[in-house]
Amino acid sequence: MIPRYYNNLFDLLPEGKVLVIYGPRRVGKTTLVNMLLEGVKLKYRVDSGDNIRIRNILNSEDFNQIREYAAGYDLIVIDEAQQIPGIGTGLKILVDQIPGLKIIATGSSSFNLEQQVGEPLTGRKKTVLLYPFSQLELAAIYTRFELKEKLDEFLVYGSYPEVHTAKTIENKKEILRELVDSYLLKDILGFDRLKSPKQLLDLIRLLAFQVGHEVSIHELGKKTGLNSRTVERYLYLLEKGFVIYRIGAYSRNLRNEISRKAKYYFFDNGIRNGIIHQFNTLDLRNDTGQLWENFMMSERQKYLQQKGLYVNRFFWRSYRQNEIDYIEESNDRLKAFEFKWGKSNPAPPKEFTELYGKVDFLTINRDNYLDFVLE
Repeated sequence: MIPRYYNNLFDLLPEGKVLVIYGPRRVGKTTLVNMLLEGVKLKYRVDSGDNIRIRNILNSEDFNQIREYAAGYDLIVIDEAQQIPGIGTGLKILVDQIPGLKIIATGSSSFNLEQQVGEPLTGRKKTVLLYPFSQLELAAIYTRFELKEKLDEFLVYGSYPEVHTAKTIENKKEILRELVDSYLLKDILGFDRLKSPKQLLDLIRLLAFQVGHEVSIHELGKKTGLNSRTVERYLYLLEKGFVIYRIGAYSRNLRNEISRKAKYYFFDNGIRNGIIHQFNTLDLRNDTGQLWENFMMSERQKYLQQKGLYVNRFFWRSYRQNEIDYIEESNDRLKAFEFKWGKSNPAPPKEFTELYGKVDFLTINRDNYLDFVLE
């Protein structure tokens, strides 16, 4: 079994707080928790937000009923906690009324779980975001040479645990089709005010073809038949559903620089390719540069999250069409990166250095990418 970066969850269980584990469906949240439970000597119970009885108890706000539910246990695990209305208040009661009780709540839909636990658990929670396998995690069982040998596979099929461990290419494709068709939008399409699933799917496909390019809300609306406000809302739901994430434009000089547009990337390359039904090998594709950029952006995000590094993330582009793929800002220091599938090694745009002076600038290619996501 491939070890996860958060393999020892017990060390993350805080006293008097709830450990909240977010992440897309089928990335291994339940497996991770089960691995913890195999090694603990605590008395525990595991419940699911799909269980109506448990829902009724934890959203009752009845102190006595909730205390009775947890009495005698050292650890409570609530899987799919976003299914329980008012779960934040229920968890707060558990924390406040039963000192020393350890609690884990998992969720695949952050727009539900995050909203519900946010205010009630202010100062009472620790959050972990679980992604598909990262290169950092896979480096525990593969050498650098072996990771590079599998690079084409990562770009086409991504890093979902079931996909990565599938024995054949056909199995990988089958699993990705199932993920896209049955799981990817389950939480989003179940959201009570969502009325246009076909238009949502059209929007996702447009985003898949625009990876690495600035996105115009107005243009997305014209092509999907949605107004701008609805497009923005759907983009928000897709982010909270762990399908895509947003990178904004960097700007200190509004006259010369684009500042209002954004780029959207997919959490996983395989999901992106599954959405457009495109699993051709790299030699038969015309979007390898987009796949490379999406893979690098996602792997860097996993790396920063797992290492506990906090940076502001941007792209940069001027009205003169000069651009930089990716910028990190930390403590007023800028690091700039270009992602190139080939061997080219461009210099930073002169316009950028004139505006911001000399910055750390690095081209990330097939030779050096592991330094970018492992060290």
